[in-house]
Amino acid sequence: MSQMPQQAAPAKCPSCAEPLESGDLFCGACGYDLSAVPAAPPDHPTLTMGAAGVGSSGVDWPPPEPESSGTPAAPHLPTDLPATDSGGKPLPASPHGAPASPPPHGAPVSPASGVRFDRPPEPDEYPLQAPDPRVAASAAETTELPKVCVACRAGRVDDDGYCENCGHAQPRERDHMEQEAGPVAAVSDRGLRHHRNEDAFAVGHTTLPDGTPASLAVVCDGVSSATRPDEASMAASRAAIEALLAALEQGTHPQQALHDAIVAASQAVNALAEEPPSAREHTPHQNAPACTIVASIVASGLLVVGWVGDSRVYWVPVDRGAPAARLTEDDSWAAQMVAAGLMSEAEAYADERAHAITGWLGADAYEVEPHTASFKPDRSGVVVVCTDGLWNYAETAEEMAEIIPADAAVRPLHAARVLVGHALDGGGHDNVTVALLPFPAPPQGAGSA
Repeated sequence: MSQMPQQAAPAKCPSCAEPLESGDLFCGACGYDLSAVPAAPPDHPTLTMGAAGVGSSGVDWPPPEPESSGTPAAPHLPTDLPATDSGGKPLPASPHGAPASPPPHGAPVSPASGVRFDRPPEPDEYPLQAPDPRVAASAAETTELPKVCVACRAGRVDDDGYCENCGHAQPRERDHMEQEAGPVAAVSDRGLRHHRNEDAFAVGHTTLPDGTPASLAVVCDGVSSATRPDEASMAASRAAIEALLAALEQGTHPQQALHDAIVAASQAVNALAEEPPSAREHTPHQNAPACTIVASIVASGLLVVGWVGDSRVYWVPVDRGAPAARLTEDDSWAAQMVAAGLMSEAEAYADERAHAITGWLGADAYEVEPHTASFKPDRSGVVVVCTDGLWNYAETAEEMAEIIPADAAVRPLHAARVLVGHALDGGGHDNVTVALLPFPAPPQGAGSA
């Protein structure tokens, strides 16, 4: 290791530490004879490892260890040199002149200095130690800025999600959700009047056993008059999509797969009502969790729909010269009045009882009878799966075709955002959820442009 060069003359008097000037032979303060200061030792450059004998530095290296068969010779280390201080004087064997401790058995010892070398030579550079992730996380937590209200942009948000300044409730995670799954996309929004989003959706795509692609979407609408409707819609959508993916990958016919998936969703919602008796004592008049469900599958040239409740599926062809169509019939009071011939569709849906549903998923529902239907469109188009939060503002198939963007089949996420925006611009009286599936299903890997 290189040593720092020494000054030719001391900068301070060794006796009184008074500053000196260049060329002083005696200290002007105490008269100390500066000529008695020993000359600094010459600089020693970095040593080069070599063979035994005197090298260019004048150091007499110890002779190499005798070779033995099968055992490599011990390397010569720079630390094999006798230890000296900056003035060239030998260092004591141990602090305060005490004898050095004997090395452990088997540890190599330099015969010249008695210094232990039972550790590997130190590297020229030491790698930086990675920071402790726990320390980094703790620092991040302490430096995290407080949340600011989205309404007044000034007040802090408390742990309950309300602004301490204006009292405005902050957006929840489910207030606005977007997702793409291959060629399928969905958007859900709380709307402008409800305090939470009780809708839920699930989208996916997979491959059938014959290698053809399949796209699927599930949309659920929580029944607001029931207990925990947001949990019901989420449980139903997750159960349905899992059942659909598993069945389609095994080769089950899409219509049968959709029927079974709705039954699985119903069972998942029923399970939410299984609560301890003590909970019922506190809320004896609450209904069991409930929701509606609507789903669609696009696979092998088929368009399959299934539903229970009043959420809908619309078919909108790419060629807007061809007619659009509504593919589901509501389980609602209005639909029953129209089916019985007691009212026209306009009269029924203008009635305040129009949206009273006659079919739903939940423990207090009648026996669930999923509706399913299959179609074979003869042209390309897009499938719109939505809750009444959207179709309230575009009720007929013609109205839905007018508001959906022309490129919805190739940009489904953008189109879903446009449809949700249409409902919000119309008043946003309900939660709004829509999923879009291009028909026919494009190969896997395709998505929104």
